[in-house]
Amino acid sequence: MNGKVLIVDDDNDLRALLAEVLEDHYLVTQAENGAALQKAFGQEQPDVVLLDVKLGDADGLDLLPQIKKRWPETEVIVLSGHGTMTMAVEAGKRGARTFLTKPIEMQKLLADVNAAFELRQQSQENSTLRRALETMSGTVSPVFGSAAMQDVVRTVERIAPSDVTVLITGESGTGKEVISDLLHAMSRRSKGRIIKINCAALPRELIESELFGSVKGAFTGAHTDRDGLFRQAEDGTLFLDEISEMPIDTQAKLLRVLQDQEVRPVGGKTSYKTNCRLIAATNRKPEDAIKDGKLREDLFFRISAISVHLPPLRERREDIMPLCNAFLKRFAAQANRPLTGFSPSAVERLTNFDWPGNVRQLQNEVQRAVLLCEGNSVDGSDLSITTAKSPGIESQDTNFTLLEGVERNAIVQMLKETGGNKLEAAKRLGIGRQTLYNKIKAYGIEV
Repeated sequence: MNGKVLIVDDDNDLRALLAEVLEDHYLVTQAENGAALQKAFGQEQPDVVLLDVKLGDADGLDLLPQIKKRWPETEVIVLSGHGTMTMAVEAGKRGARTFLTKPIEMQKLLADVNAAFELRQQSQENSTLRRALETMSGTVSPVFGSAAMQDVVRTVERIAPSDVTVLITGESGTGKEVISDLLHAMSRRSKGRIIKINCAALPRELIESELFGSVKGAFTGAHTDRDGLFRQAEDGTLFLDEISEMPIDTQAKLLRVLQDQEVRPVGGKTSYKTNCRLIAATNRKPEDAIKDGKLREDLFFRISAISVHLPPLRERREDIMPLCNAFLKRFAAQANRPLTGFSPSAVERLTNFDWPGNVRQLQNEVQRAVLLCEGNSVDGSDLSITTAKSPGIESQDTNFTLLEGVERNAIVQMLKETGGNKLEAAKRLGIGRQTLYNKIKAYGIEV
């Protein structure tokens, strides 16, 4: 059944007819009067209530506020054999969704019930999302205002309750870790832990013991048995960021773990069952990573049962200022600065910049501006992003896609602004130094 409908009407024949129409689509329960409705309050909350005005022992309009108080998310459709405009308006004021007069057109009734149920589902999803965001790490909830990010959230809402492996793709700084938090918070494993690891940050010789654990004496320095991340994430979620930076031989062992649902510690002779959900992420295009020998094709197929792609910030500019305002509120409170917002010149710069470092770079830029600005609001002159040019960076014209060209130009510009200082450029772009080096090499930028 798709949902639950409660029919409250003292007409036995009408109740039976309504139930017959609705039972092909919904689980239907009935209450013949106000007293029966009071008993129903102790039962499971319905999605939709069909409420007659004249119930014999009570007035339906008087019961309507009680229904909304007990079941605030339940949608109520009021029925009346003597409906007037005044009565319909009053029903709306007391919380009814619609008002139908008798005799009832069954197609109209079914359409209204379907619409009410869809609204109820949407309300449930929004409530679930709000609860999930409250449990996520960080003090600022992510902004999902753009159509592109709303599509991402709808996908997350659909797949979160399952244990399916998810691959999150997108440029550095787009929020892949935020989506992993959201998937975990909205899953059945939310009471467990989410363990996160950046595969690019671990030394090659330690990554297997970190993932799978190790036994005493397995290698130099292994003085005790050690639980791996799979065991630490038991009954929870394991997030492997930058999975395409994992050594190829380790990827083969990871594939075996996912296939067998068993982990053998380094140096161990026995395996143990593992029960955690895997979420992986990469800032590389999977097809390019496979072609370059950075990602095993069989592992890609295993971890990408569901793929979620996060668009770069330049493709969802409507999120820029809401994000800026959220970050401003956060950092101004931390710095005890009573800042009121952004000046028109700052808004123009922020919204027109291409943000090669995406949300992470935007966050860093706002934090910097909060600390350095002297007025009551952030002005364009308080921002480090500019269109100024400096000599010393060779920019060779090559065939790139439009988005690659935008990213390449932003890196060239930042290198010019920092006088070729790669470490400072990486900080301002909000990306790692090694990531910047890789992009400089890939785009043929000569410093």
